[in-house]
Amino acid sequence: MKDFLKYTLATITGIIVVSIIISIFSLLTLAGMASMGAVAESIDDNSVMVIKLNGTFSDRTTEASPIDQLSGQGESIPGLNDMVTAIKSAKENEKIKGIYIESGNFSGATPALLTELRDALLDFKESGKFIIAYGDNYTQGTYYISSVADSVVINPEGMVEWVGLSMQTMYYKKILEKVGVKMQVVKVGTYKSAVEPFLLDDISDANREQIETFSSEIWSKMLADVSKSRGMTADKLNALADSGLVLKQTSYLIQNKIVDKVAYSDDVPQMIANMMNVDKDNYHTTSVANVAANANNSPKSMSGDIVAVYYAEGDIVQSPSQYSFAGSDEIVGEKVIRDLKKLADDDDVKAVVMRVNSPGGSAYASEQIWHQVMNIKAKKPIVVSMGGYAASGGYYISCAANWIVAQPTTLTGSIGIFGTFPDVSGLVKDKLGVNVAVVNTNEYSDLGSVFRPFTPQEQELFQEYINHGYDLFTRRCADGRGLSQDSIKVIGEGRVWTGVHAIDLGLVDQLGDLDDAISKAKELAGIDECTITEYPAQKSFFEQLLEETTSKSSYADEQLHLMLGDYYDAIRTVRSATGQDHLQAAMPFYLKFNL
Repeated sequence: MKDFLKYTLATITGIIVVSIIISIFSLLTLAGMASMGAVAESIDDNSVMVIKLNGTFSDRTTEASPIDQLSGQGESIPGLNDMVTAIKSAKENEKIKGIYIESGNFSGATPALLTELRDALLDFKESGKFIIAYGDNYTQGTYYISSVADSVVINPEGMVEWVGLSMQTMYYKKILEKVGVKMQVVKVGTYKSAVEPFLLDDISDANREQIETFSSEIWSKMLADVSKSRGMTADKLNALADSGLVLKQTSYLIQNKIVDKVAYSDDVPQMIANMMNVDKDNYHTTSVANVAANANNSPKSMSGDIVAVYYAEGDIVQSPSQYSFAGSDEIVGEKVIRDLKKLADDDDVKAVVMRVNSPGGSAYASEQIWHQVMNIKAKKPIVVSMGGYAASGGYYISCAANWIVAQPTTLTGSIGIFGTFPDVSGLVKDKLGVNVAVVNTNEYSDLGSVFRPFTPQEQELFQEYINHGYDLFTRRCADGRGLSQDSIKVIGEGRVWTGVHAIDLGLVDQLGDLDDAISKAKELAGIDECTITEYPAQKSFFEQLLEETTSKSSYADEQLHLMLGDYYDAIRTVRSATGQDHLQAAMPFYLKFNL
């Protein structure tokens, strides 16, 4: 009996060990298969690069989740970095004869990112190669990009959403009152509208003024760009937007030169073949990811000098949020500080370009990142390239750089500070009937308690605290930009400016894109040849897999986002307001572009 148990136990143990080994081997094999997609394939002669305007568009390529990679159901979504790299490479590659833009459900893009992509396509056209665009439907953003094409083709029953810009901000005061919650707000800045949703039922005059100003500037830029590409006046394009163009038949679109042809998607290959003067079966297609991979694998500069491009994208927070809200990006202060310190101490890194795409966030984390920017500046040049947003905290972390480059439609400035402190006494006591007894040893022992409102003395103390934060913010901006603090306060007040205004106000130095920022960094560092290296490093397959399998909220957030659509951002606003630092330097929480 003893031998039987011994052998049985040994057999079970062996089975478990073998199962573990097989599982690990299978995982490694699947991981290897999943990563093979990143290997560059050779580009055939007579190739056309396909740009799919689909998914969420951001600064950096978004890798498909490990689970999707293993199942073969997901594809990486190229970011602006890989798209621009691929377009530049396609311009120089003799095997690539043209670009095919396939319009789809393209979301999340800011006007500045769309402009940067569009400018890269315009540069590609200088090679004399063709661009053709097709869409069953064009959103306003995809049409803005596709309008550069030599031929814009649409499904016979398709539509073009050319309607102008709409900015939406949601207000929560009444619903908070219904549940017995009051947001106590302390702020500096007439235009600091991030707190409005908790205090007002509708938009303030000051906020309406600034939104009308920058939205009209962005729309004017879009009108001017499309006007030049499509050969019609900006006034005509504006009138078409007011004509209900989005609901017009395709014959009307052709008549008014919005599109060039109507066709079904299976007609496009023949159109491409005709533009190449070859038979339909005699050309090849290649993806943005493949062209970018080939470009990234090409020989690098042998000088050993590096210009580091550091991406700072998302809300600024001190530490990673417990709830990621479907993988939304964050600028995590504690991580960025470590990363920037390493770049400052790396002698091979001759200059740093910090790509900022942020509406702001924690004032504490912003100050810490500012300090590291100053640390880099003391050792080597640092240039900021502004993306869609570099406002409030996003401007705070930018202002100390040697040089700042922004797009004309970048939203920046918003120099102001606020603090939000919820008072749930109405909910707890009046609605739920729960009384909270408090025993203090000192006058301010329960300062900031959510179970009671501020006293007048506490309100005054908090206002002094916020005023100090605003004074520090404006001093940082003044020192960084070589301006007086009083002049910064005049253009501050929490007001948001476009890049066009920002350069006139002295908040930025140059209008341009990431390449312009890199060129300036090289100039300041006194180098000609260098290797461009992106930071922070993308997470490995196993890091992503571990993160996804251990996350308690990632999948639920993704499903909630799909189910709620636009309303998801409202829930995200309320949820994040309860977990943020008290001192905030941020833009309005929910500012949605209909692009």
